[in-house]
Amino acid sequence: MDSDSLQAFQNELICSICMNYFIDPVTIDCGHSFCKPCLCLCWEEGRAPMRCPVCRKISAKSDFNTNAALKKLASLARQTRPQNINNSHNICVLHKETKELFCEADKRFLCGPCSESPEHMAHSHSPMGWAAEECRKVYKLLDYTQTCNSFNQTSLQDYVSLRKVIITIQYQKMHLLLHEEEQLHLQALEREAEELFQQLQDSQVRMTQHLERMKDMYRVLWETCHMPDVELPFFCRADLAEMQKPQPVNPELTSWRITGVLDMLNNFRVDNALSTEMTPCYISLSEDVRHVIFGDDHRSAPMDPQGVESFAVWGAQAFNSGRHYWEVDVTHSSTWILGVCRDSTTADSSILIDSDETFLLISSKRNNHYSLSTISPPLIQHVQRPLGRVGVFLDYENGSVSFFDVSKSSLIYDFPPSSFSSPLRPFFCFGCK
Repeated sequence: MDSDSLQAFQNELICSICMNYFIDPVTIDCGHSFCKPCLCLCWEEGRAPMRCPVCRKISAKSDFNTNAALKKLASLARQTRPQNINNSHNICVLHKETKELFCEADKRFLCGPCSESPEHMAHSHSPMGWAAEECRKVYKLLDYTQTCNSFNQTSLQDYVSLRKVIITIQYQKMHLLLHEEEQLHLQALEREAEELFQQLQDSQVRMTQHLERMKDMYRVLWETCHMPDVELPFFCRADLAEMQKPQPVNPELTSWRITGVLDMLNNFRVDNALSTEMTPCYISLSEDVRHVIFGDDHRSAPMDPQGVESFAVWGAQAFNSGRHYWEVDVTHSSTWILGVCRDSTTADSSILIDSDETFLLISSKRNNHYSLSTISPPLIQHVQRPLGRVGVFLDYENGSVSFFDVSKSSLIYDFPPSSFSSPLRPFFCFGCK
């Protein structure tokens, strides 16, 4: 069959109302066919008399049986559509093969190798086309004749059942898309890490070579310094000033966007989570950033490193249940501390923040280099430092505290799950310089 003939044949399987392949088709008195739900809705809008949407002939009845042959042909045509074959979402990220099977247990499309893996081997699988047609059977849940003629409680119950099915299908699609995005994210992170490891190795080699050259230079200079004054100027090394120390590699990973994460977090948004009252204090970090000390005078800060004048802001309320999300603008401050602390610590004027129930993200500057770190556990964050708003998400019941770069919709850090035993209060401290 040539392409023109095939196209003409496929056009005969399209409903003239919705302009898609038939679903539950019926043939009325005049011989024209339509999707049963499309026809019922059309007649509901037009009221009596019930006319054919194509030829306008009056139909003597409103209830018709499904045209089984036409339904079968429409189903076959639907399965051979190009978009069902050449869809990039139907290609397995791991095996680069088309996903042709549907896992009944996990409600996911799989390729052949994935279906034979230990994770899915014991599950029941069905061809993609068959699974799709099974989903379309949900339209039979509605009694379209009653929908066209009258509204009753049964039709509403059927419609609710239909809505449950199609909403479940949409979430399954989202799970599939997010799973694919997750795999791409992890693969990109792995590639970037390999490149950084190679850069660090190359930097180590350069530093070792530089050290050897410095040793040779030191020996030459030592010998030169013992020469007579009249000879010394002739042996000055002109290349000494040109010898530069190799620049170290800054192992910083890209912050990848996570689809929909901010939409989800904003469902738990807390307005004015931080108080408007700022308390002047002097803040100091240990060299290894394992603990923070702040207080209201110089004596509260240790001598080494020197305290930095700052302002602290506590939360307007403490949280002992639920989920809460708030954002803090760090645009105009390069040195800051942000997170949640145990509520009992707020009564002290000078405290050491290193308790088990303290979850802080710290931006600090050392040797003209800004770094991002956390305490409990102490960990340097090798990701790009946020320059705008930082989001904090507290899930009290699940013992979770997370930080997000709002401008990039990316995760900065998620503390390991903990068990909270006391109320937690938001905390923000920013330096004046």
